[in-house]
Amino acid sequence: MNIDDDRPHGFASRGVTAPKGFEAAGVVAGLKSTGKPDVAVVVNRGPLKVGAAVFTSNRAKANPILWSEQVIRDGVVEAIVLNSGGANCFTGAFGFQTTHETAEKAAELLGVGAGDILICSTGLIGVGDEVFRQKVLDGTERAIASLASDGGDAASEAIMTTDSRPKRAVEASHGWTIGGMAKGAGMLAPGLATMLVVVTTDAVLTAEEADAHLRAATRVTFDRLDSDGCMSTNDQVTLMVSGASGVAPDPDEFRRRLTAVCDDLAGQLQADAEGASHDISIQVQNAASEDDAVVVGRSVARNNLFKAAIFGNDPNWGRVLAAIGTTDAAFDPYDVDVWMNGVRVCTQGGPDRPREEVDLTPRATVVRIDLKAGDAHALIRTNDLTHDYVHENSAYSS
Repeated sequence: MNIDDDRPHGFASRGVTAPKGFEAAGVVAGLKSTGKPDVAVVVNRGPLKVGAAVFTSNRAKANPILWSEQVIRDGVVEAIVLNSGGANCFTGAFGFQTTHETAEKAAELLGVGAGDILICSTGLIGVGDEVFRQKVLDGTERAIASLASDGGDAASEAIMTTDSRPKRAVEASHGWTIGGMAKGAGMLAPGLATMLVVVTTDAVLTAEEADAHLRAATRVTFDRLDSDGCMSTNDQVTLMVSGASGVAPDPDEFRRRLTAVCDDLAGQLQADAEGASHDISIQVQNAASEDDAVVVGRSVARNNLFKAAIFGNDPNWGRVLAAIGTTDAAFDPYDVDVWMNGVRVCTQGGPDRPREEVDLTPRATVVRIDLKAGDAHALIRTNDLTHDYVHENSAYSS
């Protein structure tokens, strides 16, 4: 969070309702067995109704994704409805109709067109019946009736699934603001992650500008969060633009601030990953290209032997070299340096400092890899592989 100008008390915690022109709500619809909030709505009151979104690259896509991909084509978004407690994925024609009816319900209540309503869902795949549909519809109606200019907190709580806490971020500068909320605690891998993210701004942007800024920001933040190598069917990151500040921002400044919000939320997602005991930052430097840096970092992030070693507080740098050796990146595997939490444990493909000098007991873990092949770099975020992760995901559907 970075606030450069004066704002009302509590501004920073409002997330998607920190910028002007937005209202939100989160309500209990009975989708979760816990009785916690499970339907959220965010509405753009304008004057602009600009929207942009990026979606999972998984070929298996949930019904809300199939719907939202069509909605976003004209760059106009009036509102977004999100539910937790059910992914509405692989639920056939019934599931798509549920999505359609949800958009129609929201549109009717807001006095807008259903083709301008985005839909997001999260939860178990393959679950859905008439009861589920009615709860989503009732929750949508209740949330719209509860819309408030300070409803960002409630909305961020309603989209949580296995999350232990809501995730919100805000940036403000020169009269305009960006606010965001996210959910996600597992299946965090590129093609975004098992995440639903809504970002709002009161800056003045065109649909083309919003799309370009969002894609640039997600490319270096959410797309580089690789908690467990699994890709969701429901990922969606949405940017809504109200233009209510009346200020057209400097493009470079806006992109930097948007990237900061996305990076903040990505870090919060990493820190809340299911069962994790270490948050691992893999810093790849001196790569021949940015793509090489990403593929090398991701090869380590997805290596279960490496992740298990970090769980055991074992600075096993051999597993790092074995992982990066599986890539086609340009480097000499016998001229690579590796640091773990500030200690160079490997140099020129051989041992350096004693392993005993490395302290891996803190949750924050930094692995730095010097490829000595160029001047490109990238950061990949991941987590360790723990007993708790296996337990939580083996028992998820129960």
